[in-house]
Parts: sequence; C-alpha cells; structure tokens
Amino acid sequence: MQLHWHRRDLRVADNRGLATAAEAGPVAPLFVFDRDVLDHAGAPRVRYLLDALAELRGAYQERGSDLLVARGDPRTVVPAVAAAFDAERAVWGIDYSGLARERDADVRLALDDAGVAREPVHDAIFHPPGSITTNAGDTYSVYTYFWKKWRDRDKPDPYPEPDADDLVDAATLESAAEDLTNGDAEFDIAVGGLPTISDLGFEEPSASVQPAGTEAARERLSAFCADAIYRYADDRDYPTRDATSRLSTDLKFGTIGIREVYAATAAAREGVGGERDESVEEFQSQLAWREFYAHVLRGHPNVVTENYKEYEEDIAWRDDDEELAAWKAGETGYPIVDAGMRQLREEAYMHNRVRMIVASFLTKDLLCDWRHGYAHFREHLADHDTANDNGGWQWAASTGTDAQPYFRIFNPMTQGERYDPDGEYIKRYVPELSDVTANTIHEWHELTDLERERLAPDYPEPIVDHAERRERAISMFEAARGDD
Repeated sequence: MQLHWHRRDLRVADNRGLATAAEAGPVAPLFVFDRDVLDHAGAPRVRYLLDALAELRGAYQERGSDLLVARGDPRTVVPAVAAAFDAERAVWGIDYSGLARERDADVRLALDDAGVAREPVHDAIFHPPGSITTNAGDTYSVYTYFWKKWRDRDKPDPYPEPDADDLVDAATLESAAEDLTNGDAEFDIAVGGLPTISDLGFEEPSASVQPAGTEAARERLSAFCADAIYRYADDRDYPTRDATSRLSTDLKFGTIGIREVYAATAAAREGVGGERDESVEEFQSQLAWREFYAHVLRGHPNVVTENYKEYEEDIAWRDDDEELAAWKAGETGYPIVDAGMRQLREEAYMHNRVRMIVASFLTKDLLCDWRHGYAHFREHLADHDTANDNGGWQWAASTGTDAQPYFRIFNPMTQGERYDPDGEYIKRYVPELSDVTANTIHEWHELTDLERERLAPDYPEPIVDHAERRERAISMFEAARGDD
C-alpha cells in the first residue's frame, strides 16, 4: 500500500506524485492542514483551498475512494497514517520554501524511524532547481539566460489519472481513520470531513474568490487557448483586454498540472505562425518565470525576508504609517494605483501590470520597504506564491534578481494613461471618478485642489508629489550604494 500526501497538487490528473504512488498502489490519499502553513495564510487562499479540497474529494469519491483529511503537525501525522495503513512508501510533491524544506526533512526522518520508504518528486515545475544553472553551476540571477535553456528543454507529457483499482477504497480509509481517532493520535483525522473556514481561524473573505478546482481551471485554460493566448503578447499589459489566463491561483494550488497547461499551449501553437506563434511563446515564457523564481528561492531561501541584492549601506526606507495605510486602502490620489489596490480587496486578485505599478509606487514614491507590500499581498491575494510574489516585489524595489534599475521609476500617471487610456479599469474600481473624463483622470495630479473637489469630491488628492519623491528615491538608493 502507498500513501500520497497532497500539498500543492490538489488534483488527480497530471499529478506526478499520485501517479508514481499508483504504479505500486493501491494509494491512500492524505491532506494535512498544517498550522505552520496556515500561520502565513490569508482568508482568500484558505477559501480557495477548502473549495479545491471539496472538488478533490469528489474526484476520489467518483473512483470509489475518498480523501483522508487531518489537522495537525505533518511530522506526526504522515508517519502515523503510514503506519496505520502499513504503507510501504509515502510520496509527495516537493515545495521549495524554507519552511517546507525544514518540515519535509523532519518528515523524512520520522518515516525512516518508522521504516517507511519515501519518495518526494518534482511536480510543480518542469525543471527542478539545480538542473538549469550557469556554467559555474550557480543559480541564475538573470532571467533571459535561464529562459533560453528552459525553452529548449523537452517537456514531459501529463501523467495519467488513477482509476478505482489504483486507490484504497473508502471503507478501508474510514476504518483506518477511526482506529487513529480512537487511539492516542495527537491530531484530528477523518475521511473527507473538511473543516469550516472558521474552524481554521479565519473569517470568510470579503473578496469574491474565483471558482476552485480542476474543472474550473480547465475551463479557464480552454477559453484562454481559444482566443486570448493569440493576443497575449500585445494585450497582456492592458487590464481591460482580458488577455491573461487567470490560472495563477490554479497553478499555485496545483488544481491543474503544469504539464497539462503547457500541452494545451503547445497544441494552440500548432499550425500557427508569425505574431500568433510569438504570442503563445510569450505566454510560455511566463511559465518559465514561475520556475526561475522557484530556483531563486531554493538557492537563496533568505530572500523571503532579506534583499537579494546587497547594497553597501542599508536602504533608508521612509515607512510612513499613514501613507502605507492610504496605499492599502486605495486612497493615494493616484487613480491607477488605487484601482489596483481596490481590485485586490474586491477580487483577491490584481492584474499583473498593475501589480508592478502599485509595487513601484509603494517602494519608489512612498519610499516604503517592499516587505510591507509583500506581507499585504500575502494576506489578500488568492494566488500568493512565495517565490513569485517575493521575486516580483524585489524586482520592483530594485533589490532582487534581474531587478528594475533603481533609477528607472514608474510614473503612475503615465502608466495609467498608457495601459488604461480610456480610464475603463480605473472607473470600474474607483467609482468616485466615473463621471470624470479619461483625459482628466490621467491629469489628476496636475489639477488644482478646487478642480479636484468640483469633479470628484469624494476622491482624495495625491498624497505625494511623484516628481519630488522620484528624486528622493534616487538619492536614497545612491546613498545605499555608497555613491558620493
């Protein structure tokens, strides 16, 4: 008998760990609510997680099995469940954060003590850390070189789904769970019994989280590959053009496999040429960005809390509490910034171009430490991924790998005019400006206080002067560099 420990692979299709276990099956599937992980979670992610687990359980029930659900420390839960089933081996998909690596090392030791074999597998990315390196064997810090190698390497096909014969039947799972519950187990376990979000210590999110699970992810993928993928290169930076896949949350939780996604994009690329072909490749390069940042995190786990790029002196972040609060609330008086922050609050999601704009504004206009923004995104994004979010924030802050040079600072008004020229995105999330013309919205910072009061009395004036803060940001980084 085999044990498969689900983590960031909440699916039965194209699941390398599950398929590996099923080769020697039957498989008992397990998910553990880990308090150490939940301590770093936000309500939108927990909501999506519970919905995804409910669909995962349904997939197992369709095959005559079910899902073991435990609440406790995986260091205790996994070996105890393996022992209850007299499992020969435990299989799981590898995660690359420092927290996950430390936990998994302890689980491996506990399984060794219990005499249970273990087989962690790389499932969330195509090419594991250490497989794409510089000529010196180091982790790449420049994406372009990483991408060229990633692009040219073969991509495996999706893994097969298990059938009923590959899985432990529901009655056997329930019997083992009852034995564990009636014993001296230091954790709660049941078959399929999912806790409520309040049981896990969270309130229902105010944001509307997108539907979870493999079926919903496949619908998003199919719709994207039928149309928007061919417009992706030209339209992806425009938040109202619906040119992104919206698969980020699905890939974060693994409700769809990376091989299935890539195979769909490869199929969309067949028989097309020119700009359409280039557009598909541009989307595939975004899949490579996910892996690039996973490699960086695995090679440099301290980037979660520390700057990747070293400066001669500490960066003298300003960290004004009132300005930070205005940024979080979407009340900065810079329309594109406020629209993005309100989209985050309402949808637990933000368009990627706008993420770059709001991150630049926080770090370069408000001169606020990127860690504050990273923490806010971690709390409110449904698709928060440690590697990707950290990489994005450090890029914007000019502290990360392949980062935006400190002297290239986004002008939030120019960005709004360029990527939301008609003000459609801004008006959707900042209704105070719904009766203001697009040209006037993009000139909001140039208006007098009286003009702003007349046009939109409920919308704030800009809390900072961009031109002045741009000069201060450059001076701040030059001081950190030790420039005279």
